[in-house]
Amino acid sequence: MLNYSLTAYPYPGARRVVLGRNYAAATSQPLATLAGMEMFWAGGNAVDAAVAMAIALTVVEPTSNGIGSDAFALVWDGQLHGLNASGRSPQGLPIDAFAEFEQVPSLGWLPVTVPGAVSAWRALWQRWGKLPFEQVFGPAIRYAEQGFPVSPETARAWRAAELVFGARTDPALQPFKQAFFPNGRAPRAGAIWGSPAHAATLREIAATEGESFYRGSLATQMAEFATATGGWLSVEDLAAHQVQWVQPISTDYRDLTVWEIPPNGQGIAALMALNLLEGVELSRYPRESVMSLHWQIEAMKLAFADVHQHVADPDWMRVQATDLLSKAYAERRRALIQHQAMLAQANLPTSDTVYLAAADQNLMVSLIQSNFEGFGSGILIPGTGIALQNRGVGFRLDPQHPNCVAPGKRPFHTIIPGFLTQGKQPLGPFGVMGGHMQPQGHVQVVVNLVDYGLNPQAALDAPRWQFASGKTVWLEPAVPPSVVLELMERGHDVQLVAEPRLFGKGQMILRQDEVLVAASEPRADGLALAG
Repeated sequence: MLNYSLTAYPYPGARRVVLGRNYAAATSQPLATLAGMEMFWAGGNAVDAAVAMAIALTVVEPTSNGIGSDAFALVWDGQLHGLNASGRSPQGLPIDAFAEFEQVPSLGWLPVTVPGAVSAWRALWQRWGKLPFEQVFGPAIRYAEQGFPVSPETARAWRAAELVFGARTDPALQPFKQAFFPNGRAPRAGAIWGSPAHAATLREIAATEGESFYRGSLATQMAEFATATGGWLSVEDLAAHQVQWVQPISTDYRDLTVWEIPPNGQGIAALMALNLLEGVELSRYPRESVMSLHWQIEAMKLAFADVHQHVADPDWMRVQATDLLSKAYAERRRALIQHQAMLAQANLPTSDTVYLAAADQNLMVSLIQSNFEGFGSGILIPGTGIALQNRGVGFRLDPQHPNCVAPGKRPFHTIIPGFLTQGKQPLGPFGVMGGHMQPQGHVQVVVNLVDYGLNPQAALDAPRWQFASGKTVWLEPAVPPSVVLELMERGHDVQLVAEPRLFGKGQMILRQDEVLVAASEPRADGLALAG
């Protein structure tokens, strides 16, 4: 037998865009993309495909999302619709439980909020779905029941999580460890992994159109496990959950309109940074140049400063999104960008997320869902496969901040689906996942498309930067050494980082005349397909 590694690729590879006339799908996992294609081949539409892919991703990429995730979506059906399916903190959450912490802990019950992903699948399918609801669950159930080979990047993330959870002895975390770390270790790349409990839960959700999850047997199991292990999630919290259809927010950048979901998400940060960059002729400078990167990094710092001061559950915000997106406001803020790097007071966490895109001749879908930090809270409801998110980490503990933790409140959210239009016509969905890399990735992808004329695949492939905190900027090793040195001369604390997951994992589908152009970047195991 040949002796080779499934995770070692010493030579750079080049992907090509995928072209089709009728439909396209792209996710961070090939098996999930195939789940979407199954729906197209069965006569389904882009929403059927998107929901099937989202459900399949809870099985084949559990390191980033699960049945207990939150989700957001943008859907084009002649106009753009926004879906906020994020959940609220439990009504019984005791604020004094946070007294000993400087920030919300990432594991256990304290960061758990009501999971919204199931409600997103149902809401999207009810409004646009063509196939039976149970049919879109088929591929995910098959993967969970029969098992699937763990892909290389997912295996690396799983291994990293093993180091986090391996020594934890909390009683509430033991069902999670038994399910995801059989024999005390993460499955390696190529190992077959499955979860009959996960499959059974998906069958029940499919058969009840999600009712069991929020008002039935599954809701009861979640609440009872919370009561038994010191949690606060109740049947009342789950029954009260509702999705919210929202008006997407946007800004014009050059001749393109960029769309995001409004707060409580951070998509507004990308739009604010693009407003700042619109006053700079970036195309005058090479893409790999200190001038181009410096302007983008400094614009992102200013956007984050505003977002982290103001963005929260919209019911608690003290400023309007329209004020933050004002071009006049951007012009005043742009004057703060100087030759040298500014110091930004921010400490931005990383997280794991899945983003997917789907399109056909009539519908286009941009969808994102996440358990937040890797597997999430480490809470798994015994016998169900439901791993609960830790989105409550997005709250602050400063009582004066609009995003301060409180019962029945949606936290600041990092996950953001994006969409592009031009002249009121749809171009298509795009997204870059990964904590606070997401708006930074959105900005870089849009700049690559608009200012540097890169095609969707090249726009995703291009070397990235990420503002981390203070003056620290992470750069991928492919950034030219001369640019690294010049950024350092401008006062940036530059760190070359080889870990590709820190720079996001993106997908994109854009319409070009009658052709759908699909792309999935090489930082993940992803795949784009079209027909």
